[in-house]
Amino acid sequence: MPQEAAKHPLGELVRQSPPFDINHTPDDSWVKDKVIIITGGASGFGAGFLRRWAAAGAVVIVADINVKNGDQLVRDVRKDAGNPNLYFVHCDVTNWQSQVNLFREAVKLSPHGGIDTVVANAGIGGGKRPFEEPIDLDLASPPPPDLSVLDVNLVGVLYSAYLAMWYLPRNPGSSPASPKCVPSETHRDRHLVLVSSYAGLMPIPGAPLYGVSKHAVVGLYRTLRSMSFTHGIRVNLLCPYFIDTPLANMAVRLAVAGGTMGKVEDVVDAATRFAADPRVVGRAVSVGPKLKVKQDPEGEWHLVEEDDQNAEQRAIWEVYLHDFEDADVFQRRLVSMMNRATEIRGWTGRVQDTIRAIAYGLRSLWR
Repeated sequence: MPQEAAKHPLGELVRQSPPFDINHTPDDSWVKDKVIIITGGASGFGAGFLRRWAAAGAVVIVADINVKNGDQLVRDVRKDAGNPNLYFVHCDVTNWQSQVNLFREAVKLSPHGGIDTVVANAGIGGGKRPFEEPIDLDLASPPPPDLSVLDVNLVGVLYSAYLAMWYLPRNPGSSPASPKCVPSETHRDRHLVLVSSYAGLMPIPGAPLYGVSKHAVVGLYRTLRSMSFTHGIRVNLLCPYFIDTPLANMAVRLAVAGGTMGKVEDVVDAATRFAADPRVVGRAVSVGPKLKVKQDPEGEWHLVEEDDQNAEQRAIWEVYLHDFEDADVFQRRLVSMMNRATEIRGWTGRVQDTIRAIAYGLRSLWR
């Protein structure tokens, strides 16, 4: 058998922060004056994010296809929080130009002309018909499967992430994300939060397309966090369990009947740990129902009785902690070269590339 490739740690090279203390309470004041876009912000998680961050003094742009609910939500929260810097922008995340318009409008609404955090939160459940039950394929022109869940949960997220890759590094006054920064002194940010699901970590029977979309978002996160440091962007991921939101329809509630569902407030708490603390770079968490657990000497967690005084309640758990602890030689060398190239080229390299790009464009015109 061929010898196994040597393994090397990569966390420091890709600027990943160490695992954070789940029991540490985030300082909400650190989101004050940050400009945050939330797609799918008219209900569920998005509405929860808005309420908490608005109360802390953030500038929040809620984007949603539901104009009535989104506009009313922003009006209500603006009044309740006493924060005038809250806005609603209509956006169909499946439409590229609609998302382009959203980001351009967010920059106009931003007091400093930039965007600190993008939360790619918009999502839907299943399609109109189960993927496993195709119909009418014997017709001359059989109907295609309903892929709307992929349009929203995957294409929409890709559009948001793509635009974030452009706007975040251009955020005026921001510096490259670093686990070593001082939060109280880091007034601008470059932060992308992706929202997947437990369905991105494990199979959910009966929801193949939803699972595909959420697995894809996990793949996007794991890939982006391994290279976004070259643009100074930090990328984090939320993977909620079945949570009590409008997305949890009757079928979902019946499926978990007798068990337990998570709460929006815990998802909001997890997201706030990301949004408020600029030292959190490249981390992912799953969020489920609060459980009474205890850790044994080997580090394994066990469910215990509610009256156990030595246990703790937890709803947030880190996932994908060890991606960069044992990378193969190829990954190690590739990341090292990317770091070195960035250091060597600096502004000189960027100017040279700009000149080459202009020259290429002029040559194309002359032809």
